[in-house]
Amino acid sequence: MALLDFFLSRKKSTANIAKERLQIIVAERRRGDSEPAYLPDMKRDLLGVICKYVQIDPEMLSVQFEQKGDDISVLELNVTLPESEEPTK
Repeated sequence: MALLDFFLSRKKSTANIAKERLQIIVAERRRGDSEPAYLPDMKRDLLGVICKYVQIDPEMLSVQFEQKGDDISVLELNVTLPESEEPTK
């Protein structure tokens, strides 16, 4: 039956189109709001602690937050360290 619907190409109602668009907007907003407000401050603090021991470029530190479901959150921290450098004191 789906093949028949494809060839007959019935027009969708404007209510269905509006519903689909609203679902896309809600999904985009949820994805954008998933990052906590404290993440930039956390990145700055982590960079300060790491720079006590090794000088790195701030671009070499990446902090990402991902919400997986209602009860699981993942905080990912990636630091690219220089190959050989003496620690600073």
